[in-house]
Amino acid sequence: MLERKMGAIELGLRCPENVNGISVDPQPDWSFDNLLLELDSIDKKLSSNLDFLSPFTKTQTRDVRASKDNKSSTRGFVMRVSDDEISYVDFDSDDEADNKPMVSGRRFACDDLYMSSDESEDDIDSGTQCYLMDKVGLTEVALTELTHELQLSVSEEVRSKISSLETELTNENERFASLTTKIDKYRDLRQDRERKFDLQYRRTIAEALDNHLTTVQRDHEHISQIEERKIRDDAAREEAKRKEKAIQEEKLRQERIRVEEEARLKAEMTERAKAAAIEAEKKAAEEAAAKHASETSNTAHNAVEDPKGTLGSSSSTVVKNAGNMIKASENALELEKRRRQLYEEFCAKKKSANQDYTRHGSTIGRQIRTISAAIENVKIRTEELVKLINSPGCPQSLSILLFAEKIVSNCTNQKSSNAIFATCYVIVLVTSKFPVAMDILIAELNRVCIYTVPKHIRYSQEAFSTKDAYNKAIGYKEEDGKIESIEDYIEKLSCYMKLYGALVQTNVGGFQNLHGLAQGWAWLARFLNYLPANLYTAVALDSFLEMAGYRLYHVYKNQFEKLLRIIQHDFLNALKVGGSQSSKLNKVKVSLQNYVGSKQYTKEPEGLQLRSHLESNDFY
Repeated sequence: MLERKMGAIELGLRCPENVNGISVDPQPDWSFDNLLLELDSIDKKLSSNLDFLSPFTKTQTRDVRASKDNKSSTRGFVMRVSDDEISYVDFDSDDEADNKPMVSGRRFACDDLYMSSDESEDDIDSGTQCYLMDKVGLTEVALTELTHELQLSVSEEVRSKISSLETELTNENERFASLTTKIDKYRDLRQDRERKFDLQYRRTIAEALDNHLTTVQRDHEHISQIEERKIRDDAAREEAKRKEKAIQEEKLRQERIRVEEEARLKAEMTERAKAAAIEAEKKAAEEAAAKHASETSNTAHNAVEDPKGTLGSSSSTVVKNAGNMIKASENALELEKRRRQLYEEFCAKKKSANQDYTRHGSTIGRQIRTISAAIENVKIRTEELVKLINSPGCPQSLSILLFAEKIVSNCTNQKSSNAIFATCYVIVLVTSKFPVAMDILIAELNRVCIYTVPKHIRYSQEAFSTKDAYNKAIGYKEEDGKIESIEDYIEKLSCYMKLYGALVQTNVGGFQNLHGLAQGWAWLARFLNYLPANLYTAVALDSFLEMAGYRLYHVYKNQFEKLLRIIQHDFLNALKVGGSQSSKLNKVKVSLQNYVGSKQYTKEPEGLQLRSHLESNDFY
């Protein structure tokens, strides 16, 4: 049995260490004397423990000893084997040839027995047979065999352990060689990877350097483009100033012509009046009364007559014949008049044109209808509209008039605030290139909606023969001899006012809004000072505040809040809810109360900002 202790191998027996008081000592290096002493001790113990006489019981002690003091004989003894033991010797000869003795003996001398080397074999055969050792017992033989077997087993285990260790060592060497090979391969692989990484890093550095140089070059090109754009913009501004000066000169010339024409017409009317007065004296009193009634009827008819179907000429007729019926600021009426004259000049040029520009107008309208709340879309639409206005195939004045008409007519189809704000961005950008286009656009708005002036026409039975005549005077449309419903008119009025409110508050970086927030503040002050509180004015005020209130509050702060308190305490209290329009009036009144009470003007309206901030460099 093998046991490993502290890195060493300890040999042990597989049998018990103590049998009947006899201990087994596995030490293979006993001396011959120690072996004899141990055998004597075993015999005594067996003799005392056995109750019967064993045939192998020893009767006398061994007298053969190896004397250390015997110095007379220095030769070793010769062991003789009898014929009876030859077979036993032959049987074990093979084992003895393969195995070494278990115990190592030593040569010793005998004091009492002298054996001469000159003795012959005849003396041995004839004389008394001499034995070196006495016969041993069965226990001694068993112990010897057991010791021999133990030695063999221990040797076998040692050889097996050595073989196992050699195998393990061989395997360990092979594993070490394999690991060494793997380490070499891994080192080569790492070196290859490092070379690749170094190459990739150099490529990355080269690409980064190339990109940096490209960026620097692109920045220089961009700066050059900006400078070129500035030069072009300066040239365009100079051209616009020149055109504006030419337009102003043209306007002055037209004004002189108009004054001269009015003076001529006035002189002709004076002569006709004198002739009519002379003729009137000859008629009877009843004819004079009938004539007075007829003139009164004609005056009312002229107050609402609009040969073009527009509100601008109707309003002017009312002002001439019944000035006290119009509620508006003098400055607002003067501005409206100036814009209307410019608008009429453009309309006269349109009538004098011999060519049909319907297709050109359709192209402009298509570009306006495709405006959406995206910077790229606004940029593209603006560029296309500028190209169409500058198109050599159509006079610029006519293109500007078509642009204004299409913008105003398209706003009634825009239901979302996003589309309205986007349209106002396009208006500001286009009118920055053509300043006169803003006056034409505002004149078109004043024509279709009198509350964008702002002004209001008071109903009078003396001036208007029917309610429909009054409705047409304030902007109702007539189709197939039928006046549109009040719901359609209110919806259309709200669309016009939302467009106007969104326009005055629109601010594009790098561009000037020619009808900006200052005009919106003036409009609100004139509205509250001169216009009465009714359904139409309430709808106009609610739509305007919804679009422009946020910017007015952030610019004018306390002054704007004072105007809101005036609206809350004076304007809303003046609204009389009742009659057939009570539901509509109550709805708009509640809307205004919520707007002021919940401070909705502090919240940015939806669609006010496009997807990112707009700058002039983003467009031109």
